[in-house]
Amino acid sequence: MTSAPAAPPARAYRRLGVEERRAQLLGAALTLFAHRAPDDVSIDEVAAAAGVSRPLVYRYFPGGRQQLYEAALGSAAEQLTLCFAEPADGPPTERVSRVLDRYLGFVDQHDAGFSALLRGGSVAETSRTTTIVDGVRRSAAEQILLHLGRGSGPGQEPAGPRLRMMVRTWIAAVEAASLIWLDEEKQPPASDLRGWLVDHLIGLIAVTAATDEETASVVADLLGQETADGPVGRLAALVVPAGEAATHLLSRGLTASGNGPAD
Repeated sequence: MTSAPAAPPARAYRRLGVEERRAQLLGAALTLFAHRAPDDVSIDEVAAAAGVSRPLVYRYFPGGRQQLYEAALGSAAEQLTLCFAEPADGPPTERVSRVLDRYLGFVDQHDAGFSALLRGGSVAETSRTTTIVDGVRRSAAEQILLHLGRGSGPGQEPAGPRLRMMVRTWIAAVEAASLIWLDEEKQPPASDLRGWLVDHLIGLIAVTAATDEETASVVADLLGQETADGPVGRLAALVVPAGEAATHLLSRGLTASGNGPAD
C-alpha cells in the first residue's frame, strides 16, 4: 500500500512590528498606486497585495483609502525628493544630468500614479496631498540652487528672486515634460529627454543672466567648472555658429541703443 505524500511544512508566521507592518502596507499600496490611478485602488486590493486581511489594513489606516493614499504619497514624495540629492562633485550640469536620470527613472516606474498625482482631478486629492506635492517641488528647487552655488546653509549666499523664479520655472517645465513624455509612450528615450532638459536649464540661466547681475555672477562661476565635452561645451558648439549668423541683429540692436556705430 502506497503511503500518502507528506504535507509540505507550514510556512512559519512572523509577527511584524508596528513600523515594519506599516512599511509593508505602504509598499503594497505604492506598488498599486504606481500603475493605477488612486481612485481605482481598493483597500481589498492593498490587503491582498500585502498578504493580510482587510481589517488589518484598517487597523493601521482607519481613515481608509484616503489616509492610505496620503501616507503612500508621503512615502513616494520622500523617494522623489531623494532623486534630487546629489553630491557636489564634478561639473554642475553633469550633476543635474544624474539627478534627471534618477527622476525620470522614478517617473518610468510610477507612470500611472505619477500622472494621476500631478494632473489632479482625483477624489483622493486634498489640500494635504497638494501640500505634499508642492513640498517636493520646493525641495527640488532648493537642491538645484545648491548646484548653482546658492543655498541656505552656513556660509552660502541665498538665491535672489530672479534666480529662484528661474529655477522654479525650470522645475515646472521638467514636470510638464514628464507628463507629456508619458502621453507620448515614453518617447523620445529617457536619455534624450534628459539631455534636452539640461539644455533647457542652461538656456534659461543664460537668458536670465543677460538681465540679472546675480545670475550673471552664477554663470561666471559655473563656466569655470564646466568641460568642453560636457553639456555646456556641447551646447555651446551648437549655439555659437547660430549666434554668428545673427550678428547683423546684434549690430542693429547696438545702433538703436546708441552704443554702436551707425550703418
